Amino acid sequence: MAKWTLDKAHSEIEFKVKHMMISTVKGQFEEFDLNIINDSDILENSAIELQIKTDSLNTKNEQRDEHLRNADFFDHDNFPYITFQSSKIEKIDDDEYKLSGNLTIKGITKPIKLDVEFGGIAKDPWGNQKVGYTVKGKINRQDFGLTWNATLETGGVMVSDEVKFQAEMQLSLSQD
Repeated sequence: MAKWTLDKAHSEIEFKVKHMMISTVKGQFEEFDLNIINDSDILENSAIELQIKTDSLNTKNEQRDEHLRNADFFDHDNFPYITFQSSKIEKIDDDEYKLSGNLTIKGITKPIKLDVEFGGIAKDPWGNQKVGYTVKGKINRQDFGLTWNATLETGGVMVSDEVKFQAEMQLSLSQD
């Protein structure tokens, strides 16, 4: 059985959300782990598990980051992790897949679908087999209990409900 483990030095998870409906704020999660368990070389036969530490978010603004970690948003003290567990992987063409699974944020689990692009496979200078993927998706934060907002005097809201995210994942093959 092949097991692909995350190469943390070459992977990242970023998110974007509209602020005041006029600009976009970006952030990233700096601590996460991903495992792909596969009994063949076919991605569609894999089981994917992702765990993200909610207190590892970084938007380059400590005051905003602390607000995002508290009960108004991720409530890190009670829900230290965001998790994703795959349920189905469909091959669209040679380099594109549709990944379905269950995302859990703040104890709320919902099914989501993600777009996956295969970046390639190669051996590094030390003979380790590596594979790369780009994963993109979007969620409605309200669906996961991330409901804090403020109404602006212009009639809009402070934070949009739609959150877009992109992950660049590089994995190393280890044989079990």
